[in-house]
Amino acid sequence: MAEKLTLKLEPGTTPRDKIEAAVTKLGYGIGVTKAKKAKTFVLPGAREAGNDQDHDGPDHSDHAGHEHGTSSATKPAAAPVGTEDDHGAPGHIHNDPADRGKRWYETGKGRLVIGTGLLLAAAWAVKLLASGDIANWAFIAACLIGVAPVARRAFSALQAGMPFTIEMLMTIAAVGALFIGAAEEAALVVFLFAVGEVLEGVAANKARDGIRALANLIPKTALVEENGATREVAADTLTINQMVLVRPGDRVPADGEIVEGTSGVDDSPVTGESTPVTKGPGDAVFAGSINTEAALRVKVTKAAEDNTIARIIKLVEEAETSRAPTERFIDRFSRIYMPAIVGVSLLVVLVPPLAFGQPWDTWIYRGLALLLIGCPCALVISVPASIASSLSAGARRGLLMKGGAVIEASAKVTKVAFDKTGTLTHGRPMVTDVIAFDGVTEGELMAVAAGVENGSSHPLAIAILNRAKEAGITALPSREAKAIIGKGVEAIVGDAKAWVASPRHATDAGAMDGLGLRRATQLEEEGKTAVVVYRERRGLGLIAMRDEPRADAVKAVQQLKALGVGSVILTGDNERTAAAIAGGMGMEFRADMMPEDKLNYIKTMAEAGGVMMIGDGINDAPALKQASVGVAMGSGTDVALETADAAILRDKVTDVPGLIRLSRATMANIRQNVALALGLKAVFLVTTVFGITGLWIAILADTGATVLVTLNALRLLAYNPEKEV
Repeated sequence: MAEKLTLKLEPGTTPRDKIEAAVTKLGYGIGVTKAKKAKTFVLPGAREAGNDQDHDGPDHSDHAGHEHGTSSATKPAAAPVGTEDDHGAPGHIHNDPADRGKRWYETGKGRLVIGTGLLLAAAWAVKLLASGDIANWAFIAACLIGVAPVARRAFSALQAGMPFTIEMLMTIAAVGALFIGAAEEAALVVFLFAVGEVLEGVAANKARDGIRALANLIPKTALVEENGATREVAADTLTINQMVLVRPGDRVPADGEIVEGTSGVDDSPVTGESTPVTKGPGDAVFAGSINTEAALRVKVTKAAEDNTIARIIKLVEEAETSRAPTERFIDRFSRIYMPAIVGVSLLVVLVPPLAFGQPWDTWIYRGLALLLIGCPCALVISVPASIASSLSAGARRGLLMKGGAVIEASAKVTKVAFDKTGTLTHGRPMVTDVIAFDGVTEGELMAVAAGVENGSSHPLAIAILNRAKEAGITALPSREAKAIIGKGVEAIVGDAKAWVASPRHATDAGAMDGLGLRRATQLEEEGKTAVVVYRERRGLGLIAMRDEPRADAVKAVQQLKALGVGSVILTGDNERTAAAIAGGMGMEFRADMMPEDKLNYIKTMAEAGGVMMIGDGINDAPALKQASVGVAMGSGTDVALETADAAILRDKVTDVPGLIRLSRATMANIRQNVALALGLKAVFLVTTVFGITGLWIAILADTGATVLVTLNALRLLAYNPEKEV
């Protein structure tokens, strides 16, 4: 996806200049640039390989990165270049970085197609207008000129220890055909090979275009406000806490928070959300979003390299290092398959003439055709092409998956576990009831509760603080606040301890009588979350809050059922509140769950099949990690992009079945590709051995199959996960 290979070099082993020389010999131009404290080697025209961490001290590593047409995986330190798969070996490069942005006929490979095509046409013209002997020399010239750059790449790969590349097989087949007098067919094969290379490059570029387009969403400049005046600066120089002016129609230049102004903001470039959302002071905005109505003053909250789009691009580019089990198997298979095909080709050449007295020319010709058919290019690219297209299609719709392994696991999911607060509900509860006990006023109750919760970012705490603020109640001074996991919060408020906790915990502490407990039960049966505010063995009152379910939650559960996937709510809330929410959605539920309870329940569920856990990425981190696939809800939060296996940026519950649909469509596409690649090989292997098809069909079987597989994978770019099948 990134067309980049990064090498971490171990000091004291292979000298850097030797590695640079090897890279240069493979046909790459290599330059050296400074990246933090480490060295980074990149090709001209490539993005800098980058270095995620500073390396201090004498043992820092050098980083060598080079453009690569078919591989974006970061290689481990000990891995020799090109060992991931033969298709991605040096030599088989679809796109020279110097050719990026050019039309196909302006590229080196495009010029080779035009040149070999003209030579071939000229040779046919000579054959029609002159003698056959002169035409034969014209075909030989066309073949040799066309195969020369291919042979050069083949021998570079051979020197790097990789003899089984398509370039090497192509060179052997073309030269071998000349020796047995099939010059015309050899020239045609070279031309078809060049055409196939160009088509492969064009198709592969299409899969990357979606990700490249993301980088262009962020404006190049921004209007910074300083001392009441504005000035234009480069967007990538913005720093945290700077104030920027975003005019109507402008794109937001950085991730930030609105300080002044209310306007409709179109997040579709970032999250795929089709409808502009009205945002005002305190709301977050993303770099690349479009301000549609009124001027906004925005405080920058993230540097350019950390904004949501930059993180999405980095995540998708790095996702290919998390390779699907199917892809790993095919890579291993291809490394055995390739030498086996060469061995079979040798047997086809040698056995019939030596054992049965068959003509050498006939069986050499068939053996050469077999070599071309046997190249596993189409097979090896069948999985990564589908994965790349799927990642790109998902990213454009706010569905981020960290690689092929996540896609494959998501396709096998049979059960989805949801956290409640912030996942199935909006995560913005509001106070609905304030019930003060005897001898306590509502103001006194809220002042103590606000004092305990002051400074907390928990949704229930924010609801209490907002209610106190609206009522004009000042929180009592507090100190030493701490959370009691799964039970509540305690702090020293005024001169004594105070708690805001669950009714069960308050009862255990002796702060709730039967009447208070019955009132709390009644509130919970209404689907509300009740908390008790109390001091040492003395209840002050009850506060009830309700967090409304998301509008699309019921629809999401119905879509999951249609996919044959069960769903369950796992919540730390009490059983009555959970039952009220789950009942309205037609879901199973488990209540009063501590983080370790969720973890253990996920383990139990996993025994019956693949489990997907949907949570906020913080409180549910253990369960997210334990699940087959952990998915974080949240519009571009750090946790959403880094903690879980996947993230849903639009905060839509219906994107959960959408993610499963996309994963299943991807795996179906992969199966089609593998069947297409192997099926074509099988058919033409048989027809070649029996002499029905020849060299030019053989090269079509290889490059043609690769193009067909890539084009089939590109269909995923247009796949709409929201569409119910």
